[in-house]
Amino acid sequence: MNVVKNELVETAVELAKAAGKLQRDAFDKEIVVSEKSTEIDLVTDIDHRSEELLLEGISKRFADHAILAEESGEGRSDGAFRWIVDPLDGTVNYAHKIPHYAVLITIQEKCGPGEYVTKHGITYDPMRDELFVATSGGGAFLNGEPMHVSTQKRLLDSTLATGFPYGRLFGDYDNHAEFCRMNLLSQGVRRFGSAGLDLAYVACGRFDGYWEYHLNAWDIAGGALMVGEAGGEVSNFQGAAADIFKGQLVASNGVLHEPMLKAIASAGAEEINSRQNLAAHLPEDVAKRVKL
Repeated sequence: MNVVKNELVETAVELAKAAGKLQRDAFDKEIVVSEKSTEIDLVTDIDHRSEELLLEGISKRFADHAILAEESGEGRSDGAFRWIVDPLDGTVNYAHKIPHYAVLITIQEKCGPGEYVTKHGITYDPMRDELFVATSGGGAFLNGEPMHVSTQKRLLDSTLATGFPYGRLFGDYDNHAEFCRMNLLSQGVRRFGSAGLDLAYVACGRFDGYWEYHLNAWDIAGGALMVGEAGGEVSNFQGAAADIFKGQLVASNGVLHEPMLKAIASAGAEEINSRQNLAAHLPEDVAKRVKL
């Protein structure tokens, strides 16, 4: 990295840890919770205070940079660099005193008119004091140590993660069919409530894969880079390059990517919890023992 990019990462880490401290200090205190898009899409006063801290810090040091933030929307729309900020990823967890959430900061560099490419991703878990940092072409690190995706080779032996959209009660699509199918085809699917940490966990090998629909750019931009830099693979549900503004992502250790794509696609063709055609995704010796 050059000097400017080092300064960007150092600033992002400093701000992420400051926001994390604010959140950690307020965790056991009374907070103000309100609704956003639906009754299950929450925001707290700590989300807002954390975002204010981050945006003030960015603007103070890089006044000409663009910013895209979850709670306040898009600030400056153009600049040599763009910061994408999720001040508290896992708000529902935080609101219920569940200690699983993170500060997410992505730094992108302008590569054309209105176009940016992700250069750095920072995910900070305040409760575990775990700092995940990735740089394009420079690798991915957990608390300064290199991290790598898992070496799991079979979908049946994998542990996966996913999430569900806030509009699931009010829309036609809820990810339930995919969850049921993938839960049968793996050692288990976890739903922890923080897309940023899910992707960081894929990058460091705790999860073997992750998928989700209806995501926002601030949820996945840095994490997608992190998985790639840790040796994994990310794509959309058709296997093409992922677009962080299109709302869908599949991430894996690479070896499991094609099996995951096929299994997820098959779920959409079956009824929820259907076992139809399940054998096609299982080792032959296992399929013979399964009740289909």
